[in-house]
Amino acid sequence: MNVIDPRTAIVLLSAMSALMALVLYALKRSYPASIGGLGSWAQALAVIVAGGILAASRGQLPEVFTTMVPNFLLGWGVYGLYAGSQRFHGVAPDSLRWLGIVGAVVLATAWFTWGDPDYAARLRLMVALMAVVFSLHAAFIIRRGLGSFSRGLVATVLVCIAAVQVVRLASTFVWPPGNTILDASALHAFFIATFSVSVLLFSVGAVLMAGDRLRAELEQLATRDSLTNTLTRRYMDEACAAELERSRRSGQPLAFLMMDLDHFKAVNDTHGHQVGDRVLVEFAAKVQRQLRKSDLLGRFGGEEFALVLPNTSREAALQVAERIRAACVPQAGEVGCTVSIGLTLGQPENDTLDKLLARADAALYQAKNTGRNRVAVG
Repeated sequence: MNVIDPRTAIVLLSAMSALMALVLYALKRSYPASIGGLGSWAQALAVIVAGGILAASRGQLPEVFTTMVPNFLLGWGVYGLYAGSQRFHGVAPDSLRWLGIVGAVVLATAWFTWGDPDYAARLRLMVALMAVVFSLHAAFIIRRGLGSFSRGLVATVLVCIAAVQVVRLASTFVWPPGNTILDASALHAFFIATFSVSVLLFSVGAVLMAGDRLRAELEQLATRDSLTNTLTRRYMDEACAAELERSRRSGQPLAFLMMDLDHFKAVNDTHGHQVGDRVLVEFAAKVQRQLRKSDLLGRFGGEEFALVLPNTSREAALQVAERIRAACVPQAGEVGCTVSIGLTLGQPENDTLDKLLARADAALYQAKNTGRNRVAVG
């Protein structure tokens, strides 16, 4: 049976990994900075590629450049993939500690290269290091959930490659591992191909995870107000129309509140727009603390907010409105605004979004006209 030359396999698969490194680097340049890890993944792949090419140059370069240096690059590159996943999830990697661990393993392989030459011992050290890093990497991804195809792919690849490393480690005690990384045995070729394909599949999964994150951020921008993190006017219009229809079908009551901060312009004029922005953010946070998960809070523009309360009676909605009004009264020395609230309920028949908004606006106007800092029902 013909076995592919390991040198050729390493070079070809290194070329594919280099291509994926370029893809990840291009994504880093075009994706928002909030999507971390892309640069780390690209650098890690480039390091692994460099290590593979140097290892494949055995016999053409001094031995230190085809053994010790590739071992370090391979170990550091495998850790770099893990560090990229940590950065992608907002976790700071402990790179200094891992630099020491990888360095210690590589120094040990140097001893088994020149001090007491033993290729099997060198191989076991490097395979054990990779098994540990891939296992930690897989556990890290799994702990953060497998709710998408991309995350499932990455976790599966990491679990499989960790398992393959464990099998490879065990195999060195059963079958002779040869004398160099370029050993032409079928088993050795299998392990090289498995590692290389796994790294390639991990790269594909990383690209897909980054795409999922970008999609989520774009959806966030489309549905959330960038300042207060409340829902946008467009989303609220759609959600309110849907809740009206649901209320009509189920017979459950629907309450709608229109809220406006009193004398907000004076805050901007007196304290500046940055303080005004902070007042809006604090107002949204105070309102959110009074709500259930099913309630929908949105910013309609400026200092005007709307609130949809599904399955909420008139009395319960009044209680919510009063809690909001009381929570928003500024404390002594606090820069803030009171709030006026117009409350209305969805009508069982022939109600529309426009009619609902008109009634809430009329109630809000009444609250403003009768002294502000109060709740009116329309």
